[in-house]
Amino acid sequence: MATFRLARRLRAHRAIDSMSDAQFNVLAVLSMYGDHTLSELAERDRISAPSMNRTVNGLEESGWVTRTVDEADRRKVNISLTEAGRAVVTDTVRKRDAWLDDGFNELTEEERDILLHAAPIMRKLADR
Repeated sequence: MATFRLARRLRAHRAIDSMSDAQFNVLAVLSMYGDHTLSELAERDRISAPSMNRTVNGLEESGWVTRTVDEADRRKVNISLTEAGRAVVTDTVRKRDAWLDDGFNELTEEERDILLHAAPIMRKLADR
């Protein structure tokens, strides 16, 4: 339950209050890993392509992503982050980092060390 609560607290710190968690996740994935097709984004989040299409449509309407035809395979459409989308990710990460820094400053050195060692284990579980 503590992990869920921490994740919820972190999600509350974002650049655009009206942006959904699903929308921000797409922006973050594109920022970290580069362009993706709709199918690749849907598979990464383990949701249906139509659900991901609705999410991407909203991001595209807001100017945070663009769709372009793949030059190598004209049947594919790549979804790319715009500069405005990149700014949303940067600002959101900055806000979340500031919130975490404030919290970490309240922890003992031993508690921070435990979290440092736990982070790779948590990532391993999350990446399954």
